[in-house]
Amino acid sequence: MNRTQWLREAMLRHESRLLRYVSRLVGNTPVAGEVVQEAFLEMWRAGPQALEGRLIPWLFTVCRNRAVDALRKDSRMLHTDDDAVLERAAFQSAGAPAARLDLPTFGGDDELAGALASLSPRQMELVRLKFQEDLSYREIAEITGLTVNNVGVQIHAAIKTLRQKLGAKAGAK
Repeated sequence: MNRTQWLREAMLRHESRLLRYVSRLVGNTPVAGEVVQEAFLEMWRAGPQALEGRLIPWLFTVCRNRAVDALRKDSRMLHTDDDAVLERAAFQSAGAPAARLDLPTFGGDDELAGALASLSPRQMELVRLKFQEDLSYREIAEITGLTVNNVGVQIHAAIKTLRQKLGAKAGAK
């Protein structure tokens, strides 16, 4: 497969999920489009040989890093770590957790959205990467810079929190 076909195939397979992921991080669809375009341009520059066997985590990592850069630029935050930038963006986002996670809302009181709101922005990102993007713990670790063990611990804690919140609501009814 030549380089152009490689790029075209990668865009067809991964562009929509990258746009969904970055849109949730930056809360701005035009910026998300620019971020994803930049990632594919970097992919083209790197070439197929350099990314053999690790294209998906590489694309998500580049998109995450560019999203953080865009958030820093937008808020004029120069020397803040990535987690702080993402956390600030999550709290400033106009969308409810259910909207950011592309979850349906049922009436005005979505139990799952309420439970998700109790998660930290980091846990929310990890849950999205695992359950919406179907990435492995290893891929998530590569994307976020966490260890595989830390990814597992945080996802486990997030699931436990969700079960507690949803179980408490079910028991109250």
